Amino acid sequence: MQDFKQEDVYQQAKAWVKQAGVLIRESINQPREVDTKADENDLVTEMDRKIEKFFTDHIRATYPNDRILSEEGYGDDVRDLKGTVWIIDPIDGTMNFVHQKQMFSISLAVYCAGSGEIGFVYDVMADILYHAKKGQGAFKNEQQLDMLKPEKILTQSLLMVNTIWCTKNSRINDEKIRALVQTVRGVRTYGSAALEFAYLAEGIVDCYISVKLHPWDLAAGCILYNEVGGKTLQMTGDALTMVNQEPIIAAHPSIIKQVIDEYLELKN
Repeated sequence: MQDFKQEDVYQQAKAWVKQAGVLIRESINQPREVDTKADENDLVTEMDRKIEKFFTDHIRATYPNDRILSEEGYGDDVRDLKGTVWIIDPIDGTMNFVHQKQMFSISLAVYCAGSGEIGFVYDVMADILYHAKKGQGAFKNEQQLDMLKPEKILTQSLLMVNTIWCTKNSRINDEKIRALVQTVRGVRTYGSAALEFAYLAEGIVDCYISVKLHPWDLAAGCILYNEVGGKTLQMTGDALTMVNQEPIIAAHPSIIKQVIDEYLELKN
């Protein structure tokens, strides 16, 4: 691996994440400029763009040899994880940001030579920072998160899934998703993939499935979850590429294979 100063990069990235949070909170009640992207429910605001540019400007000035994979167009054309790559979602959960002014997050991850080294998921309005360095555990503010318990039973698990996948769609077998919903103890959805990964790491939910996540939605959360013993895979059971949009499952190791084998069937 190249010379990567994990602690130095971690401290700098943490400072930027906290600064970006202040910028968002200070303007939370200002009128928003809201546009759409892929469809009318895929929202983007001027604040998404402002915060992404804040990060990319600082990264390029401080780490000019690093590359940036990000959502709103200020990053690079990243197709592999060679060298050091910053993966950023400036506001994960933009619909929550626009409509509810809470339950959204900043997601920032740093990968070096393909390895997830640093992850931050910042619940901006609650001022809760989930963070991790590879091999050093995951934290909620200053409290280290416990490792996942050794065993988990699917019927006693909480599942996170967007309810759209329980209805007729072109991507996944909805009948099997409904069967999964009927099998688990309960279902939750929070509207921010990064926060959903943070809750997995915290151990308050046990399984998360999503069909349309991009790397910036999950890169930081995967690092958090890995540090407490969780697993994240493509729905096929293959490893994530972390540069493509992929249907994913993140779950306790005791239940992930059962969910993949019995309940996940992609149509295309």
